This record gives sequence, structure tokens and C-alpha cells, in this order.
Amino acid sequence: MAQMRVLLMGVGNILLKDEGLGVRALKRLLADYRLPDEVQAIDGGTLGMDLLPYLQDATDALIIDAVDMGRSAGSLTRLEGEEISSALSTKTSIHQAGLQKVLAANQMKGGAPRRLVIWGMQPSTLGWGTDLSPEVTANMSALVDAVVSELRTWGVDMPREISYCYPLHADRTSSG
Repeated sequence: MAQMRVLLMGVGNILLKDEGLGVRALKRLLADYRLPDEVQAIDGGTLGMDLLPYLQDATDALIIDAVDMGRSAGSLTRLEGEEISSALSTKTSIHQAGLQKVLAANQMKGGAPRRLVIWGMQPSTLGWGTDLSPEVTANMSALVDAVVSELRTWGVDMPREISYCYPLHADRTSSG
């Protein structure tokens, strides 16, 4: 059996508000979970065809992105198979044209991962700015949880990072 090589990639432009939610979700996931050696996490930003070598080496790939499905802002979307090319044909941004080309080039080279899934969220606003909209911010945990759950169904062990918080002072309640 071939060794599993999972590509976990967040894409988007972090200078265009919700357009960067894929990159920000990946960053949050990496802060909250430990990835095993078989998972390669990539901040794909808006790199387009430069992402092809990473995709070619993957047995499985999960991409996190802003996906415009005409739903309410913050709604989660899972795409697989033909749903991906259909959704990417309605571009939210210029990087999706690049992502669509990367996926097509990878398939033409025979390097298509056995599993390719996009987890996305409906953006609210794509204007200039580095802050996510309130709707996207409110659903970021749900997106990260969905990605982790998907990876776990693939057999990827995703333990939570343990962070220790120590109180600054002892409890000062009196007993009487």
C-alpha cells in the first residue's frame, strides 16, 4: 500500500477581506492542531500554477477557500468531484481562475489525487481590507472543525494542541 501524502492548502488573497478566509482558516487550524508527518500544509495564497508541484505529490488533497455559491454569508460548502469544476467556473476572484488551471493541469499530467475536496465558506465582502466580515468570523470555528473532521475520516490523526494557561493569582474567595 502506498504511503498517504495529504496536501492541506488554504488559498485566497488576505488583502481582500473574506477572499482570504482559506489562508486564515489554515492558520487557525495549524495553531489548534498538530499535523502528522504525512500532511503537508501550504499557504497557497494566490500562487496559481506555482502550486502544481505540491498537488502532484499528494495522494489526497483538501483545499480551504472562499466559495461563492449564492448562499447566505458564512455558509459552509463541501465540494468534491464535478462539483469543484462547476463551482470554480463561477469565479469569486482572480485566484480561482488560477486554482482551476492548477487542478486541470494536474489532471492532464495524471497526478490527480485519489481524493480532492474543497471546504469553503460563502464570503460576505471582498473589498480591500484585512479583516474578515462578522459572518465569516462567526463561522470560522465551524469551518476548521469541518476540515479536521474530513481529514479524520481519511485516517489522519489530528490531535489538538494543548496550551497551558496558568492563573495569574490564586482564587481569593473567602470561606466565611
